[in-house]
Amino acid sequence: MLQRRLALASLAVLALPACGFQLRQAPTFAFSALRLSGNEGSLTSVALRRELQINGLRVLTSADPAAPAAVKPVVLQVLVDQRERAVVGQTASGQVRELQLRTRFRFNLQTSDERFLIEDTELLLERDLSFNETQVLAKDAEELLLYRDMTNDIVQQVVRRLAAVDKV
Repeated sequence: MLQRRLALASLAVLALPACGFQLRQAPTFAFSALRLSGNEGSLTSVALRRELQINGLRVLTSADPAAPAAVKPVVLQVLVDQRERAVVGQTASGQVRELQLRTRFRFNLQTSDERFLIEDTELLLERDLSFNETQVLAKDAEELLLYRDMTNDIVQQVVRRLAAVDKV
């Protein structure tokens, strides 16, 4: 009985590659340098710059000197990067019971000769947060954690979209 279970388990492991299962690989980009323009100091832009550099991409900002002639960076323009907080639930006495947190990020990607590789794209993430006035400090920490998770999700989505660009 034990041998039969081991045989089935090994057969299942061997069948995984045949079904197309593959671990996510590090992204590869069709360009070697990227200039980040727009809202460069925002938390999302800083996290995006760090993630792109980790993945081997040279990231320039407007403060950096001009790129060498051999390197023609594409331009990632951050159009909107904002966080929103809205009350969606109240008690009969008007006390806040539920909040909705939103992170909105709009960007586009252009070549150095202003040809669009990615048109204006908006990413909007929403999270619900229950609120209790007796736990204000804990809810503030939870809110910061939710915003950080949304920022990480947006960064990963942008990196995947940049990696999907075929040619420059």
